[in-house]
Formats: sequence, C-alpha cells, structure tokens
Amino acid sequence: MSYQALARKWRPRLFADLAGQEHVLRALVHALDNDRLHHAYLFTGTRGVGKTTIARIFAKALNCEAGVSSTPCGVCGACRDIDDGRFVDLIEVDAASRTKIEDTRDLLDNVQYSPARGRYKVYLIDEVHMLSRHSFNALLKTLEEPPPHVKFLLATTDPQNLPVTVLSRCLQFNLKRLPLALIRDRLRVVAKEESLEFEPPALDLLARAADGSMRDALSLLDQAASHGGGRLTEADVAAMLGTVDREHAVRLMDAVVSGDGPTLLAEMAALDERVPDYDDVLGTVAALVQRAAVLQAAPDVDDEEDGLTPRARPLANIAAPEDLQLWYQVAVAGRRDLPLAPSPRAGCEMVLLRMLAFRFSPPAVSGDPEGVGRPAPVPAAKPAAARAAASAPAASAAPSLPAAPPPSPASASGPLDDWEQMVDAMGLAGVTRQLARHCAYLGREGAVVHLVLDPAHEFLATSAQQESLRDALSAHFGTAVRLQLDFARPQEETPADRERRAAEQRQQAAEEAIQEDPLVREMQKVFDATVDRDSIRPAD
Repeated sequence: MSYQALARKWRPRLFADLAGQEHVLRALVHALDNDRLHHAYLFTGTRGVGKTTIARIFAKALNCEAGVSSTPCGVCGACRDIDDGRFVDLIEVDAASRTKIEDTRDLLDNVQYSPARGRYKVYLIDEVHMLSRHSFNALLKTLEEPPPHVKFLLATTDPQNLPVTVLSRCLQFNLKRLPLALIRDRLRVVAKEESLEFEPPALDLLARAADGSMRDALSLLDQAASHGGGRLTEADVAAMLGTVDREHAVRLMDAVVSGDGPTLLAEMAALDERVPDYDDVLGTVAALVQRAAVLQAAPDVDDEEDGLTPRARPLANIAAPEDLQLWYQVAVAGRRDLPLAPSPRAGCEMVLLRMLAFRFSPPAVSGDPEGVGRPAPVPAAKPAAARAAASAPAASAAPSLPAAPPPSPASASGPLDDWEQMVDAMGLAGVTRQLARHCAYLGREGAVVHLVLDPAHEFLATSAQQESLRDALSAHFGTAVRLQLDFARPQEETPADRERRAAEQRQQAAEEAIQEDPLVREMQKVFDATVDRDSIRPAD
C-alpha cells in the first residue's frame, strides 16, 4: 500500500475528532440537529485550521444514509464515498484554478438538477475569493435563492476580497488559529500512533513553527520523521527548521544586559556556524524580552506552555522595565528592517549592538535645567565649511555674554548665601527640585527658613513637596527647621530665572552666529533663502 501523508491520514472525519474551533462546531451541530439549515455557509481563516475539513464533514452529515445528523455514521456508502473523494453529489471546486466566468456558468448549469444519489447537492468552493468579478455576478442570484436540494459551502483565507453582496448571502464562520498546546498534544498523539520516538522539546519546536496551523504541524512532523529516520530530537528538528536554541538568545541578552560587546560578538560568531534563520533569532530575543516584561508586571505568573518562563525569569530580575520596553521595540523594528541589511547576520548584529548602545533615559521634569539622567545631546553633523565659518562668530560672541549677577546676600553666612548651590548640595530631585529652583531665598531666622515663590508656580508647592523640601533643609542645616513659604513675585533672581536667562542668551548668540556666517549669507543671496530660527539650537 502506498504511503499516505500524515496531514491526509489524520484528517478528522467527524465533528468529535476536530481539535479546536468549538465556536463553529457548536453552531453547525445545533443547525443539523434542529433542522435549521441555511443554504450557504462561508468558512474563513488562515491555512490549515480546518475550513475544508469542516465543510466535508458537514456535507457528510447532510447526505448520510442514516439521516441528517451532527453525527454521521461514517460507514454507509455516502459517508465512505465522501471520505474517499468520489461522492458524485459533492462538487468540490478550486476557485484559484477556475476563475473565469465560463467555468462558473458551467458549474451553475447543473444546479437545477436533483442530486444523483444523495439528499443534497453540495457545492464546496475553496479559495472563493479568487473568482473574477464577473464570476461573482453570475453566482449571486443562485447563491441568494438556490433550489431546495442545493447547499453552498464556501471557504477562503481572504474574506476581505469577497464582495459584500456575497458576504450578505452567507452565514460566516471565522476559524481561529489553533493554540500551541493543542497542536503539541495532537502531535504527541500522532507520533505515538505512528510509533515515532520523540523528545518533547522537538514537538514544541514543530508546534511553534506551525504558527496555529494543524495541517502545517502534521506536514512538519512528516518531514521531521524523514529527517531523523523515525526519531525526533530537539537538535535535529532545530537544524531542520533553522531555528535557534533559546539558550543562545539567553546568552545574547546576558551580554546586552552586562554591556559586554566582545562576548556578544563572540556569541554571534558561534551562532553563525549553525547557519540560523536570523529573523527567527530576533523573534526569539523579542519573545524572551516580552516574557521578562510580563514577569516583572506579574511575578507569580505560571505560564509554562512554551518553556520560556524559566529562561526569562533571570532577565526579569536584573533588567530595568524601561530597558525591556526599549529592547523589545528595537528587536521588533530590527525584524522589519532585516531584509534591507547587507546580510542577515549583519542586520541581526546591528540590532543587538543597538540594544547594547541604547539605554532608556527618563525625560527631565519640565523646566529642569539640569536634565538629570539625560544623556548629553550629540550635535547634528554640519558641513566642514559651515563648521569652520560658524566657529569664529560663535567664539567672538561668547565673551559678549554678560555674566549672571551674583545672588543678593542673605542673613545666613558662608556658602549658604548661594541658594542655587544649596539646592544642588541638598540633592533634590523631581518636583521638589523644581519647587526649590523657582523659589528665592530670603534667609534664615533661627529655626525658620524664609522662601518666596511666584504665584504662577504655586502648583508646585503641594503639601508633600513642601514637607520634602523642609526635610531636605533640616538635613542640610543639621537641625530641624520650619519652612515659611510666601507667595509673591520674588525681588531677587531665582535659580530657574538665571538658567532661563542664560539659555536665552545662548540662543541669541547662536542665532547671531548663524546670521553672520558668510556661507549662510551667500545662500540667502543666491537662493533667496531664509533662516528658520526655530531650527537653531546652541551647541552645549
């Protein structure tokens, strides 16, 4: 007897044998058992999820010699002929190869005739979205009011390309991708029945590669059995699929977290010897980072379905949440750009080096001149001629900047006279720092520190921020103090005012340097160009 592919041999023959798609089966079973049969059904979904299989079982249920039922006997002549693909009243049409209107007219010419053998004449049109516009027009009237003995079963992977007029004439059922655990369990059953030796991780790899398709999973199992001579090992299946061992992804991310560039490149070199699919490498890295982020949000989650959680937990324990979010975006964007890279390895390497180079830096609080935690900005590259021409005016403009006036003396003595230095010495951060920098220091009288704040910034002076500032002042002075905060326009310049004035002067100097640049003047003269002042930024 000739060998039969596993995907065909293990195709379900009854609704009870189907794995998944319970939402579709429930509706069909009730329709069959309660004799509420529509004349046209449309099954949609990705490849290998059971569209044609369900349609054939439905046709069997309609024409079983034991009567219309959701449980056809499977042994009568009609059931056996449908299983063998030779039932005369089940007309299967591949719309991808019969798109012309002449083919559709030939098909519909026989609709009016009664079934030759069965109870219903069933038209099963696969990939129906491939029909031409004229073919759909020819089908519409018959699809809307077919003879009582005719049922239409349509299947497609692309329902968006179907005319609305066709969709409105059918009951539509959307078949979902099958879960990983369900595919893996089905592969285990088939492998045991076929007397195949297997390692459980090998079945996990096949189930993941199937991407929700049971037919693809069985075809891959067939291929893996041939590749391994009837024995399925994780190493053989990974080599066949071109997938990467997850331990490689773990080691790559360990190097990223530790900032170890040489180790990262050495691991990439070792990985390249296996000739992996680098898109899969980045996908595995992204999956690892995603699971680590999930574990940080819900440490007690126990999702061992794909075995990724134990590998991701160490990464979740040492990586910052912001870094995980950044690395995930870098990995996903890297997969998208991989076809544009000089080579797949080079593209993958650059994605990992980008993770190594970038670290999340939280934005400074609005108005914070210090920019705590913010990396130093990299000045935009300029043409050499423009740099040379702009450097002289900028240098000459620098001495003309007036120095910030010294703060007015306060009642305290020594370095405490400088409120800005005092704020820096206290190590304030966030909104409390903003509050202090917008205040003017009037002085200290015994245990009372007097500050004044412009009413425009009163929103900064919440009770919590005032308490935080009072505690910082007490620690600075070495004794408990009380904070007296008055709301009025400060007579003295505050640290925030001083920083804003200096920034305005730097901006003005930069604009003047650009305006005085001979190259800029020449471009304005020749091209009638204008300078966009909003684009000018002073170099730090």
